[in-house]
Amino acid sequence: MKELTAREWHARAESIRLRSQAFIDGRFVDAASGETFDSVSPIDGRLLAKVASCGEEDVNRAVAAARRAFEERRWSGKAPAERKRILQAFAALIRENGDELALIETLDMGKPISDSLAVDVRATADSFDWYAEAVDKVYDEIAPTSDKALALITREPLGVVAAVVPWNFPMLMAAWKLAPALAARNSVVLKPAEQSSLSALKLAAEAGIPDGVLNVVPGMGPAAGRALGMHMDVDGVFFTGSTAVGRYFMEYAAKSNLKKIGLELGGKSPFILLGSFRDVERAASQVANSIFFNQGEMCTAPSRLIVEKSVHERAVEMIVRIAGDYVPGDPLDPKTRMGAMVDENHARRVMSFVDAARREGAEIAIGGARAREVTGGAFVEPTVFDRVDNRMTVAQEEIFGPMLSVIPVADVDEAVRVANDSPYGLASSVWTDDLTTAHAVSRRLRAGLVYVNCYDCDDMTVPFGGYKQSGTGRDKSLHAFDKYTELKTTWLSLDRG
Repeated sequence: MKELTAREWHARAESIRLRSQAFIDGRFVDAASGETFDSVSPIDGRLLAKVASCGEEDVNRAVAAARRAFEERRWSGKAPAERKRILQAFAALIRENGDELALIETLDMGKPISDSLAVDVRATADSFDWYAEAVDKVYDEIAPTSDKALALITREPLGVVAAVVPWNFPMLMAAWKLAPALAARNSVVLKPAEQSSLSALKLAAEAGIPDGVLNVVPGMGPAAGRALGMHMDVDGVFFTGSTAVGRYFMEYAAKSNLKKIGLELGGKSPFILLGSFRDVERAASQVANSIFFNQGEMCTAPSRLIVEKSVHERAVEMIVRIAGDYVPGDPLDPKTRMGAMVDENHARRVMSFVDAARREGAEIAIGGARAREVTGGAFVEPTVFDRVDNRMTVAQEEIFGPMLSVIPVADVDEAVRVANDSPYGLASSVWTDDLTTAHAVSRRLRAGLVYVNCYDCDDMTVPFGGYKQSGTGRDKSLHAFDKYTELKTTWLSLDRG
């Protein structure tokens, strides 16, 4: 496939056609109110589209369509081989339309086009492929009863589920929800983030799934999101986003029908670099590349470098040098490594942490300023806060931007205490050449993901999710089916007496 130049990407951006209506019961429709919201590119502030702003009436229509499709067994009644074929065809179509989908993602969210192609499109297609393959490979059970009974344990779909997804990986986070939910035979209503709704609408148009099985209702969280959370005919809501919003969905479930809730929330992930790891340069490179990737807009971003004092100075020096390679640039240039924040409001929020760091006594080793302001875009420099105390704001709150807090510690025990001293428990990492230390620290870390001498290197075969206020339930792997299914016991008496 020919690699496009920045000029060619810009030309395509000028002529791209974007879907902006809601997708309900197999058709694109306006919001019942006729209201829209502006989808603005963070690259330069251009208006991309006026997107349907769905509210309660639209959610009711989408849920009703999903319920009809489920009750009529348009999807749930299909043979496993047929559902597998359709999901695989969808994955193939995502790959075929990869350039267009990547362009939509970059224009809408601000990430570099090279990342949209290499990460978002590829991983989205892979997710649908993986769960398609799982459709006819997940077996039910027979319980070990006496010979006078037969007890069947079967997995059955919840019914109608809602997926509410974030703006940082719009397609991929949708795929992590949609693929297992559909593989498990549910009907789905997808609510994309208002900051990045456009790729979800494109996907819905191309999915090839029966009408009513997949619906997309773009809109504001307090309107469309709340309506899904409170809906009495939604059997489960599965959300990725902030911990603050996750609390709302738990409240909505309690106030409505006690629907099943799955939450993948925030993180303040520790990256522990111990003096026993000899290749400090490799560790420094990994933490820098991981925190600055996707502009730091990742729940798993290793935003706290907890480093033993013996290697502290060397590590910071190397990270600062690497940060210079992440100068924010034109996201449509394939050479760009760091793009824009998702919107101007988020850029301002991220920058507020610079003031907090200065006020609380952290040192700024590099960055701490806006970038490319003449473009009208929402760009922020890669930033390193040095000599941070773990009680500081930048060490406790999720920034969701390209900002690393470096926390020097005396030894392994202090490193583990600092790592666990957080309300979050999503990802973590420990770097050591000592196998015993690696095992001991991994077991002590209170996090759903622990990387040893690597970072963010898992795949679809392992579960993704966190401890504490980082959420409940797991995405990815066969464990995701636990969220989208119910277990039914069927006891058959074989006693003729």
